[in-house]
Amino acid sequence: MKNKILTIAVIGFMSGILFTGCQSSSEKVKNAQDNLQDAKDKVVESQKELNKTERDSLTEYQKFKNEAEEKINAHEKSIADFRARVASDKKETKYEYEKKIAELEQQNSDMKKMLEDYKEESIEKWDAFKTKFNHNMDDLGKSLKAFTEKPI
Repeated sequence: MKNKILTIAVIGFMSGILFTGCQSSSEKVKNAQDNLQDAKDKVVESQKELNKTERDSLTEYQKFKNEAEEKINAHEKSIADFRARVASDKKETKYEYEKKIAELEQQNSDMKKMLEDYKEESIEKWDAFKTKFNHNMDDLGKSLKAFTEKPI
């Protein structure tokens, strides 16, 4: 008797789970459409965020590039001014100054090429490039300042 009651209870319980767990095909379609719409909304929002990030990155890069070009141009002007001052100097010291000026011009040219050749990549690579470029630019500026402030 207990086995029959237990068997009927288990069958009833399984039937209940089976009927309540099943969805009609129209409910499945509706759920799938809702999920698809949610996914589309997420894609659109992600695309907007990506576009904003790209614009911000481009703006930051352009600003950095403009500032760097201004520094490079200022260095070129300083070198040209110093070259003009050296032109009337004694022959012995003139050679040394000309050699140092050529080195500074080469460093400045290398910085300009580095800036022009940079291709925008990941944020980590951008940060590394920016740090290295700023360090090199500061070193060049210090060298130029120390050299051009020497009395002739």
